[in-house]
Amino acid sequence: MLRSLFLALLTLSLPTGAQAASLPEQVPGLHHPVALELITDELDTPWSLAFLPDGRMLVAEQPGTLALVDNGDVQRLDGLPEVSHRGQGGLFDLALHPQFGDGTHDWLYFSWAQPGKDGDSDDATAVSRVRFEDDALGAITPIFVQNRFSTPGRHYGGRLLFDDQGLLWLTIGDRGVSKGRAQDTADHAGSLLRLTADGDPAPDNPGFDDDAAPEVYSIGHRNPQGLAQAADGTLWSTEHGPRTGDELNRILPGENYGWPEVTRGRDYATNLPLGVDSAPGMRDPVHVFEGRFAPSGLAVVSGEEFPAWQGDLLAGGLRGERLLRLRLEGDSIIEREVVLDGEVGRIRDVRLGPDGAIYLLTDSDPGRLIRLTRVR
Repeated sequence: MLRSLFLALLTLSLPTGAQAASLPEQVPGLHHPVALELITDELDTPWSLAFLPDGRMLVAEQPGTLALVDNGDVQRLDGLPEVSHRGQGGLFDLALHPQFGDGTHDWLYFSWAQPGKDGDSDDATAVSRVRFEDDALGAITPIFVQNRFSTPGRHYGGRLLFDDQGLLWLTIGDRGVSKGRAQDTADHAGSLLRLTADGDPAPDNPGFDDDAAPEVYSIGHRNPQGLAQAADGTLWSTEHGPRTGDELNRILPGENYGWPEVTRGRDYATNLPLGVDSAPGMRDPVHVFEGRFAPSGLAVVSGEEFPAWQGDLLAGGLRGERLLRLRLEGDSIIEREVVLDGEVGRIRDVRLGPDGAIYLLTDSDPGRLIRLTRVR
């Protein structure tokens, strides 16, 4: 509380330009202080981050551009398709093929809002892959498009992850127009999908019923935008609730996570509860975030940089402007720490770097790429 008050007073005392550039050198912590380093503040509404084998980074910018970051210098790369800019649309997540760098599988995967044909106002969450060689993008191969285009440009999900089996996960939200789509197993909306690297359904997906889309792994999701896999193989996801009720979920095959019947969220207009807290046949969240957190970006800590945080989850918050650290024992949170509380702004992505440091992207224009390390 005192830290938040101090930062608020400090921000008010600064001119507008200084507010945008200000970044504390470090913040206190439960186990150790954390140092903050600005890598660049020249990004346009960045959405996600990928690390190249040579130490450089690729950043997806929501308006539809791909930025190559080299020691803080930013270069835009041409060659991506035109994205839908409706509402929350744009360019979303990035993922490198697990064998990227071997010369054969140098594929960059990206999720995006694909416009409808002939200027149609409908759009869909899609995944494509592109060769990345000699600092340039090659031919693009579409590998997946959700099976129903729709409006109004909300709740795309869009988070990607290659798991420890080399399978590609994609989150898709309910698309914000018909909540019941999240309970329709034949509709990709409101689901977590599990694909092969070529975009086909994973061969051992659960299969809900005869009409279910074969890519669907779990249903009942509103708008999941955090996805991470722990060392033991557990898949974790964070998703936006309405107004409140943001969730952390343990993802299991064939489970129904309840939306819209089960939710701790509230109606935006009336602030009244929208659903029940729990129901038979629907899986409860492991954790419901306090207040209006708006989770985006999720990482599992490993490596030597943060020894006191090993195995903990780091969840970024957009509206909450927080970075939360959660330690779990089974499905119980046994330690919780607010690592950042407004110091950097809206957090869109959270990544563990190959050096063990934590990397953040801020949801703003200009947006920032920030590196967190332990103060020794």
